[in-house]
Amino acid sequence: MKKNMGNIDRGVRVLIAVVIAILYFTGQISGTATIILGILAAVFILTSLVGTCPAYLPFGLSTLGKKG
Repeated sequence: MKKNMGNIDRGVRVLIAVVIAILYFTGQISGTATIILGILAAVFILTSLVGTCPAYLPFGLSTLGKKG
């Protein structure tokens, strides 16, 4: 897959995942919210590592910026 995520986008996603983890480990979220936010955090980490967001593809979006 073609990369479509810039460094800022990737960093923000990792930061959000870290905040979700902190909220979980400090007991601020529980129940259904934990499951939903945990899945969201996992998706954010995965897309950040890969550099591609499948949700951007149908719309032709990219935060990668212009090259050359």
